[in-house]
Parts: sequence; structure tokens; C-alpha cells
Amino acid sequence: MKLYYSPMAPNPTKVRIYLGEKGLELEQVSVNLRKGEQRSSEHLARSPLAKVPALELDDGTCLTESLAIIELLEELHPDPPMIGVDPFERARVRSLERLADLGVLVVVGRIVHATRSPLGLPPVPEIAEAARRELPKALAILDTNLADRAFVAGDHPTIADCTLWAAINFARLRQVEIDPSSRNVERWFGDFSQRPSVGNL
Repeated sequence: MKLYYSPMAPNPTKVRIYLGEKGLELEQVSVNLRKGEQRSSEHLARSPLAKVPALELDDGTCLTESLAIIELLEELHPDPPMIGVDPFERARVRSLERLADLGVLVVVGRIVHATRSPLGLPPVPEIAEAARRELPKALAILDTNLADRAFVAGDHPTIADCTLWAAINFARLRQVEIDPSSRNVERWFGDFSQRPSVGNL
């Protein structure tokens, strides 16, 4: 298998953190988004919507969408479990991961691309302002959730941690302010940043 990614993009980042947490080694190929390599004919054959990440399977076919890639790898390599060990735990982890993704990562992405887009998209102030108003809502839920936990879903890392770290890191890299009252998220981010899965990115 071969993973196509961009170091500047948060969705490939969460997959790469997942790989590190699982101890999985895949060949990884960087796609330069600023140079437009995602729109090359080679990459469009892998990812018709010109997105990263893309996972090239052993038979030459490709899989896109970060969560689908993670869930395939989890089924192939279930230990250590990163989604859960029973239906109820899996549902809770998936719920928290979706909150981190749709409530934080996607919203941060809207702010970034409506202000200082690294891809050169034009500023759209009204979209940025609406997203800034939305961002604290999911952060507040996650902050409360992290009040007495080492990790987003409990006492061990899951895919929810991978997604939330990628989201907060993207916000920091692109100067998107995170609500300073989210002290538990801030503490968790500092702790998780010390893990080898992050240090080896």
C-alpha cells in the first residue's frame, strides 16, 4: 500500500498520526498542493476530486477519504484498537471523532480558506466570521469531555485524538484563534504533541 498526502493538509495528518499510533509502516508520497500536483493527471487517476489523502491498494486501486482509509486499516490491523472493542465503544468513539472533524477541523478549514488560503482561494469575510462563531460550540463540548480524561474517548488514544490533534494543529499553523477558555483541550494538545506518532510526522 502507498499513502499520498500533503504535510500542509489536516486530513492526511490525521491518517499519518493513526499510522504512528498503530505502528504501521506504509510508503508515503508527498503531493505538493501549492504547486498544484493534486490536479496532475496521475493524481486525478488516484483521486478524481483532486484531494489528499489517497491510499493506493496492493491491486493498484485507490481509496480516498481519510475516515474510510482509517477504517480499512483498522479492520486489517485491529490491534491496538483505535475505534473500540465493542459496538457501544465504537459508536462513542465515532461520535467523538465526527464532532472533532465536523465541529472543529472542517470549521477551521472554512476560516483558513476564507481568509488566508494556502491554496490561493479568494477571501470571503462573511464565511470566515460565521465559522468563527461556530467553532467554540464543538470545542466547548470536547473541552468538557477532556476534563477528567487523558484522551478524547477515555484512557487510551483513538481516532478521535488523531482528528482533533490534526484540527488544532492546522488552526495553530494558520493563525486561527482557539477559544482560550478551552483549557482542557489545550492541556490535551500539549500532552498528545509529545507522542511519537506526532513527533515522527
